[in-house]
Amino acid sequence: MLDIQFIRENPDLVRAAIKNKNREGIDLDRILTLADERKKIAGDISDINKKRNEAQAARDIEAGKRLKEELAAAEEKFKEIEKELVGLLVKIPNIPSADTPVGPDESGNVVVRQWGEKPNFSFVPKAHWDIGKELGIIDSEKAGEISGARFTYLKGDLALMQFALINLVMHTITNKEELAKVIAHAQLTIDPKPFTAVIPPVFMRPQVMNRMARLDPIEDRFFFEKDDLILIGSAEHTLGPLHMDEMLQEAQLPIRYVGYSTAFRREAGAAGKDTRGILRQHQFDKIEMESTTLPEDGLAEQELMVGVQEYLLQQLGLPYQVVLVCTGDMGFPDQRQIDIETWMPGQNTFRETHSADYVGGFQARRLNTRVKRADGSVEPVHMNDATAFAIGRTLIAILENYQNEDGSVTIPEVLRPYMGGKEKIEKAL
Repeated sequence: MLDIQFIRENPDLVRAAIKNKNREGIDLDRILTLADERKKIAGDISDINKKRNEAQAARDIEAGKRLKEELAAAEEKFKEIEKELVGLLVKIPNIPSADTPVGPDESGNVVVRQWGEKPNFSFVPKAHWDIGKELGIIDSEKAGEISGARFTYLKGDLALMQFALINLVMHTITNKEELAKVIAHAQLTIDPKPFTAVIPPVFMRPQVMNRMARLDPIEDRFFFEKDDLILIGSAEHTLGPLHMDEMLQEAQLPIRYVGYSTAFRREAGAAGKDTRGILRQHQFDKIEMESTTLPEDGLAEQELMVGVQEYLLQQLGLPYQVVLVCTGDMGFPDQRQIDIETWMPGQNTFRETHSADYVGGFQARRLNTRVKRADGSVEPVHMNDATAFAIGRTLIAILENYQNEDGSVTIPEVLRPYMGGKEKIEKAL
């Protein structure tokens, strides 16, 4: 949520954000009018309370009764205005950063760099769904019979590879020395405080997800109305509120979490899209990073997270491109969004595998997460979230980039220690 004083001082900037993020229909003039009314009534309440104290001191019972009634009416009016004002404020998207491209949709995204060489095959590369079926490690047919479309079984060495990816991430970023290597690799100057590993809840209250500004589009969520609970679409959804309604101390920051969880999405708008394989599932697993920092460190923290993403992909030897996401394609609470797209030779295209979202103080205001400075001042913290691995999509990239003509798949060297030293995934006899 944006600060009302910021809106008052920068109405043209806010209107541009509303337009460029495709959020038309927000009445900014009404918001400013309500803010003025709220400020006036807050002053009236203060004056009435002062007069009540004077009446009490003078033992003026009649005046005390009258002022009590006036106070009740003013407080009720304040609640009405506050409810309408907050209801409108939460619809305003975050302001994009100065370097965010303006564009209507993903066509406006800008590739800022690429890494790695695309593999050259002496044969026509297969898509992961064919590789997985032939090796007996992806079973979507049986999952379809048991659970329905967009579910799958991962089996054998592919299931073990998932745990290898988890171990690789946790080894890399929960250890101060290893994280320092990542920071040096990315040529950053930042605190190497390690990430704390978390296994978060996969259910959350919808009102908390709304405070995270991640509830919409609600049609893409699995919502259990009887229980008033929603299944998360990413670990960040329950990592972000860990310090909801808390006052943190400056010395505690940065606070960094890395969470592993199953994620759930209805894919309501994806009918007929990516129906084969495991790219777009109702249920999938992710490793997410979430951090809380001082405002002046927020942008550098995003660069750290992108640095982690690139380091991990380079360790796997997977070609990728880094993309600066435009206004029309970025998330509602995002101030700056960077995606990484990894090369999928079986599909002959780059596909999104990672996202890094810098949200500034936008979520923190909604969550009421603040920091008390050493000088006593108080302000909202700044927050970042980013993908360490969207595991299914990473497995796809490995299968397609490391496939061999005989149908086997070479296991990336960095994962072999976590898979008993095995070098290839081969069809079981």
